[in-house]
Amino acid sequence: MDFIESRDLLTIPPLAKEVWRMEMMSPERQLISPFFLGGEVIRISYPTNTMGHDAKRMSMRGNNPHFNRATVHHELIPGHHLQGFMNRRYSTYRAPFRTSFWGEGWALYWELLLWDKGFAESPEDRIGMLFWRTHRYARIIFSLNYHLGNWTPQQSIDYLVERVGHEYANAEAEVRRSFTGGYGPLYQIAYMIGGMHFYSLYQDFVENGGMSAKGFHDRILKEGSIPVRMVKSILTEEALEKYEIADWKFADYVYTH
Repeated sequence: MDFIESRDLLTIPPLAKEVWRMEMMSPERQLISPFFLGGEVIRISYPTNTMGHDAKRMSMRGNNPHFNRATVHHELIPGHHLQGFMNRRYSTYRAPFRTSFWGEGWALYWELLLWDKGFAESPEDRIGMLFWRTHRYARIIFSLNYHLGNWTPQQSIDYLVERVGHEYANAEAEVRRSFTGGYGPLYQIAYMIGGMHFYSLYQDFVENGGMSAKGFHDRILKEGSIPVRMVKSILTEEALEKYEIADWKFADYVYTH
């Protein structure tokens, strides 16, 4: 929060700073959720006294301080906790249009932006942030392959261990969560595509358009959880036609930077 406020990136309501809570996940819950989860309550995945020694060591390695530092802002502020806080207070009539491309995309976008702003203070912090970026891409690959019938759960686990560097137990739990947690086939790709949507808007409106970062971020949070293409329409004051939405080449920045 200090990092964000000192750079005037976002308005954080005082109450939002106070009302988040923290709880420890049980060993049983960690079999499905091997990493921190969050919203108004951030749920901590870490060793408990009933775990075996090897399981404790894997949990500690998979949730080391540098990995955790790269996830807390995704879960709390400016991520899911702040999103929920604002959604319950602004544009509440848009709740039926809620989409993971907005919800997870916004939280992922802040991972990208904070990397650009130098949030990682040490080489270990940078490795932590890059680990999670690799994890986000790997989630897309294994989940789509699974839903398309190309991979088994075991192949997905092996992919996370071999290509990302997950602890084996954490890879098992991550795959178990993806396939038994009620997530649709596009949920994992929504993180990255939604994040790229917001990152593209930031380039257009803040980096190249003269809008303040705080004004940009505050406006988005007050407009509610809606498809990010509609966020763009609001920011540009675009005249929309029913059933006709202009193409948006939101990934152009990838090829120009």
